[in-house]
Amino acid sequence: MSSPASPASTSPAPPSRSARDRILDAFEDLLAEQSERAATLEAVAARAGVSKGGLPYHFASKDALVDGVLERFAADLAEDIEHMRAAPDGPVAYFLRTSIPSDNRLERVIVAIARLAQASDARASDALADAQRQWLSELEAVVGDRMVARTIMLIGDGMYYNTALLPAANTVLRDETDVQELIGLVERLSARD
Repeated sequence: MSSPASPASTSPAPPSRSARDRILDAFEDLLAEQSERAATLEAVAARAGVSKGGLPYHFASKDALVDGVLERFAADLAEDIEHMRAAPDGPVAYFLRTSIPSDNRLERVIVAIARLAQASDARASDALADAQRQWLSELEAVVGDRMVARTIMLIGDGMYYNTALLPAANTVLRDETDVQELIGLVERLSARD
């Protein structure tokens, strides 16, 4: 799931968030909206509404910012896995529904980390691979077949690509009915013995 996120506001984050969170939000936004190269310490400080001199108090380097984003991602991923397990319509439906871009925090951080991975950051690549392993493990536990679980993941990736990168008129999934029918088909296929 690595495609450009929806454009976010370029104004500083609300002051009610801690400076550390505002800095991480700003770094993630710059990564997701532009690139790893655009997410300079100066740009992050400006976006977060903190002084360039105050930035090292929270993050001494760009590497420290990456570590902070990866830590938040690990927490977000753990929360997503819990939501997946507890989903009323089940993990398969949850995974497929959440494969449609929704401009939420988890999606934003995945796009940001994908930008870091594209810039050859091994930590980011490892974090994305770990996320895939965790989602795959949850799907496999439900469907009981590793290859079926992988197929569901690839369908989710295709759903993301189709709805994130194509104009609405050109998407395969036109509305909620299409999504529900796809989920029903996948669940029937994964229930076969």
